[in-house]
Amino acid sequence: QMQLTESGGGSVQAGESLQLSCVVASDVYSSFCMAWFRQAPGQGREGIAAIVGSDSDGKTTYADSVKGRFTISKDNARKTLYLRMDDLKPEDTAMYFCAATPSHRCPSSDRALEQYEYVRIGQGTQVTVSS
Repeated sequence: QMQLTESGGGSVQAGESLQLSCVVASDVYSSFCMAWFRQAPGQGREGIAAIVGSDSDGKTTYADSVKGRFTISKDNARKTLYLRMDDLKPEDTAMYFCAATPSHRCPSSDRALEQYEYVRIGQGTQVTVSS
Protein backbone atom coordinates (compact mmCIF):
# COMPACT_ATOMS: atom_id res chain seq x y z
CA GLN A 1 0.00 0.00 0.00
CA MET A 2 2.96 2.31 0.49
CA GLN A 3 6.57 2.19 -0.63
CA LEU A 4 9.36 4.63 0.23
CA THR A 5 12.54 5.07 -1.78
CA GLU A 6 15.41 7.18 -0.43
CA SER A 7 18.26 8.64 -2.47
CA GLY A 8 20.99 11.24 -2.22
CA GLY A 9 23.35 9.68 0.27
CA GLY A 10 27.09 9.64 -0.25
CA SER A 11 30.52 10.36 1.19
CA VAL A 12 31.48 13.95 1.96
CA GLN A 13 34.00 15.92 3.98
CA ALA A 14 33.10 17.62 7.26
CA GLY A 15 31.47 20.98 6.64
CA GLU A 16 29.96 19.99 3.31
CA SER A 17 26.28 19.54 2.44
CA LEU A 18 24.00 16.82 1.09
CA GLN A 19 20.33 16.67 0.22
CA LEU A 20 18.39 13.44 0.68
CA SER A 21 15.15 12.68 -1.11
CA CYS A 22 12.40 10.18 -0.40
CA VAL A 23 9.67 9.38 -2.87
CA VAL A 24 6.40 7.89 -1.65
CA ALA A 25 4.49 5.48 -3.86
CA SER A 26 0.98 4.57 -2.77
CA ASP A 27 -2.12 3.49 -4.62
CA VAL A 28 -4.26 4.08 -1.54
CA TYR A 29 -3.14 7.28 0.19
CA SER A 30 -2.50 10.72 -1.29
CA SER A 31 -1.20 12.74 1.66
CA PHE A 32 1.20 11.87 4.43
CA CYS A 33 3.09 13.00 7.48
CA MET A 34 6.74 12.11 7.17
CA ALA A 35 10.00 12.02 9.04
CA TRP A 36 13.68 11.19 8.78
CA PHE A 37 15.47 8.75 11.06
CA ARG A 38 19.09 7.68 11.18
CA GLN A 39 21.05 4.81 12.64
CA ALA A 40 24.77 4.83 13.22
CA PRO A 41 26.71 1.54 13.51
CA GLY A 42 26.09 -0.06 16.89
CA GLN A 43 23.45 2.49 17.88
CA GLY A 44 19.68 2.63 17.95
CA ARG A 45 17.55 4.41 15.39
CA GLU A 46 17.16 8.13 16.10
CA GLY A 47 14.38 10.40 14.90
CA ILE A 48 15.97 13.59 13.60
CA ALA A 49 13.38 15.56 11.66
CA ALA A 50 9.66 15.40 10.99
CA ILE A 51 7.02 17.39 9.17
CA VAL A 52 3.47 16.93 10.35
CA GLY A 53 0.30 18.24 8.76
CA SER A 54 -1.04 17.38 5.33
CA ASP A 55 0.15 20.62 3.67
CA SER A 56 3.62 21.02 2.25
CA ASP A 57 4.09 23.76 4.87
CA GLY A 58 3.45 21.44 7.79
CA LYS A 59 4.93 21.98 11.23
CA THR A 60 8.53 20.84 11.52
CA THR A 61 10.28 19.22 14.46
CA TYR A 62 14.02 18.56 14.84
CA ALA A 63 16.24 16.65 17.21
CA ASP A 64 18.70 18.83 19.07
CA SER A 65 21.57 17.02 17.36
CA VAL A 66 20.62 18.46 13.94
CA LYS A 67 18.70 21.63 14.78
CA GLY A 68 20.04 24.60 12.85
CA ARG A 69 21.96 22.42 10.37
CA PHE A 70 19.30 20.20 8.79
CA THR A 71 16.09 21.30 7.06
CA ILE A 72 13.16 19.02 6.28
CA SER A 73 10.69 19.88 3.54
CA LYS A 74 8.01 18.17 1.55
CA ASP A 75 6.55 18.53 -1.94
CA ASN A 76 3.08 17.03 -1.83
CA ALA A 77 2.59 17.27 -5.60
CA ARG A 78 5.70 15.19 -6.17
CA LYS A 79 5.06 13.00 -3.08
CA THR A 80 8.66 13.68 -2.14
CA LEU A 81 10.31 14.38 1.19
CA TYR A 82 13.64 16.16 1.39
CA LEU A 83 16.35 16.57 4.01
CA ARG A 84 18.86 19.30 3.38
CA MET A 85 21.95 18.67 5.54
CA ASP A 86 24.45 21.49 5.96
CA ASP A 87 27.66 21.69 7.95
CA LEU A 88 27.89 17.93 8.16
CA LYS A 89 29.99 16.42 10.95
CA PRO A 90 31.62 12.99 11.29
CA GLU A 91 29.04 12.13 13.96
CA ASP A 92 26.33 12.49 11.29
CA THR A 93 27.65 9.32 9.66
CA ALA A 94 24.73 6.87 9.60
CA MET A 95 22.15 5.12 7.50
CA TYR A 96 19.30 7.57 6.90
CA PHE A 97 15.72 6.36 6.59
CA CYS A 98 12.52 8.15 5.69
CA ALA A 99 9.22 7.19 7.28
CA ALA A 100 5.63 7.97 6.40
CA THR A 101 2.15 7.61 7.73
CA PRO A 102 -1.17 8.56 6.09
CA SER A 103 -2.34 12.03 7.03
CA HIS A 104 -5.33 10.74 9.03
CA ARG A 105 -2.80 9.09 11.37
CA CYS A 106 -0.42 12.03 11.72
CA PRO A 107 1.26 12.26 15.13
CA SER A 108 1.26 15.34 17.28
CA SER A 109 4.47 17.33 17.29
CA ASP A 110 5.61 15.90 20.60
CA ARG A 111 5.57 12.37 19.16
CA ALA A 112 6.67 13.23 15.61
CA LEU A 113 10.16 11.77 16.09
CA GLU A 114 8.91 8.44 17.43
CA GLN A 115 9.30 5.61 14.94
CA TYR A 116 6.17 3.80 16.15
CA GLU A 117 4.05 6.68 14.83
CA TYR A 118 4.88 5.78 11.21
CA VAL A 119 3.45 2.83 9.33
CA ARG A 120 6.22 2.51 6.77
CA ILE A 121 9.97 3.10 6.76
CA GLY A 122 12.28 2.93 3.76
CA GLN A 123 15.40 0.86 3.12
CA GLY A 124 17.76 3.74 3.84
CA THR A 125 20.58 5.62 2.20
CA GLN A 126 24.10 5.80 3.62
CA VAL A 127 25.73 9.08 4.59
CA THR A 128 29.42 9.06 5.49
CA VAL A 129 31.18 12.19 6.71
CA SER A 130 34.95 12.19 7.06
CA SER A 131 37.01 14.69 9.01
